[in-house]
Amino acid sequence: MKKSETDQLLLAARGCPDAIPGLPSILQSQSIGVAQQSPDFRIRVSLADQPLWQCFGNHTNEMIVTKSGRRMFPVIRVSVTGLNPNSMYSILLDFTSVDDKRWRYVNGEWLPSDKREANHCAGVYTHPESPNFGSHWMKESVSFSKVKLSNKTSGRGRVMLTSLHKYQPRIHIVKLSEGSGADSNILTQHFKETRFIAVTAYQNEQITRLKIKHNPFAKAFLDHKDRNDPAVSTATGSTGHYIHKLEDGLLIIYTPLLTTRRLTI
Repeated sequence: MKKSETDQLLLAARGCPDAIPGLPSILQSQSIGVAQQSPDFRIRVSLADQPLWQCFGNHTNEMIVTKSGRRMFPVIRVSVTGLNPNSMYSILLDFTSVDDKRWRYVNGEWLPSDKREANHCAGVYTHPESPNFGSHWMKESVSFSKVKLSNKTSGRGRVMLTSLHKYQPRIHIVKLSEGSGADSNILTQHFKETRFIAVTAYQNEQITRLKIKHNPFAKAFLDHKDRNDPAVSTATGSTGHYIHKLEDGLLIIYTPLLTTRRLTI
C-alpha cells in the first residue's frame, strides 16, 4: 500500500471528508478513549517515557504549533512486540480531536469555551522507515521525533492542528499484504498521557518549566545553573550565559559575546 492510500484509510476511519470505501471494520469502530486491539492479540504497543508524559499530563500538556512546524517534546516513542518478524508493516501517527471545544487559559487553568466547533481532521504522519519488516520495528523503540506540528499546512513531515484545541495522538500499525489482497491486521493504540492542547505560545508557566527542565537541548545549561556555577547567571549584564526570554517555545540564551542560541522546548 502506498503512503497516500494508507493516509486515506486512516482519514476514513476518523470520518473525514476524504473517506474511501471498503474501510476495514476494525478502524470503523475506533473511538477516543477505547484501545482498539488487532485481530492478532499478540501485538502489543507500549509507551516509552511514560512517567515523563504523566508529569506533563498532570498540568495539561501543551504543544507549540507554528507555520513551518514545531517538533514535539516530549517525543512520542513506543516499543512494539508480537509482530511477525518476516512480514512487512507500516507504522503511522495521527492526532484526533478529544472534543469539539475550543479551550482557553484563564486564571491558571484551562477551561472549555461554550462555543462548540466541528472536530478537526489532522493529517497522518507515516514513520519515515515505513514500510519495514516486523523484526526491524521490534529491535528498538520507534521514535516520532521528526514529526512537526503546524497551524498552516500538512505534508513534508508536518501535521496541521488547530490552536487551542485538545488532541489525542494515536499509533497505527498496518500489515502489508504479501500478494494482491488488501492490507490487514490494523492495530490502533493511544495513551491518555500524551494528550495535549495545541498553542502558539505556552500558557502555563509550569509547562514552560517542565519543557526547559527535561528537554535535553536545554538541560546542559540548567545543569550548570543548578550547580550555582558563578560563570552562569540569570542576571542581565552578567559575565556568563543568561536567559533573555522565552518566546514561541524557544529558550533564547545570550552569551557575553552577544551570540544567541535558540533551543526548541
